[in-house]
Amino acid sequence: MKLKFAAVLVGAGLFGFTGSVLAHHSFAMFDQENPVDLAGTVKEFKFTSPHTFILLEVKGQNETVVWNLEGGSPSALVRDGWSSKTLPPGTELKMTIDPLRSGAPGGAWGVAKTKLKDGSAVKHWAGLARYWSDFANWGRPEAVLM
Repeated sequence: MKLKFAAVLVGAGLFGFTGSVLAHHSFAMFDQENPVDLAGTVKEFKFTSPHTFILLEVKGQNETVVWNLEGGSPSALVRDGWSSKTLPPGTELKMTIDPLRSGAPGGAWGVAKTKLKDGSAVKHWAGLARYWSDFANWGRPEAVLM
């Protein structure tokens, strides 16, 4: 009986904890139905946990506004080939973001919708293709001769 009670108590505790975890990952503050295209210059790229941020200077008709854009976690970006040095200050970007519902200059950004000013993909690690090739050929006898 004590074992069943302990199991129920632990289960209830874990169930209660999941709500706070899910609340942290809510995207309710971003308007995903009305994306916005931005073009600007990177002021700062914050490669910090739990989320990365791009501070993007966007020139308007009368003033320059700094947009605070929240991205994925550093570990997720690393898997896409990004590092803390991928976007140095001064990098010119074209992005499609999900703006803040409040109307403040901010929003959510993603790797797939972030391009350089000329429309080309943001360059990731130099040599990433070589490392992928080494990984893909690992264990194949003919790969040893490469």
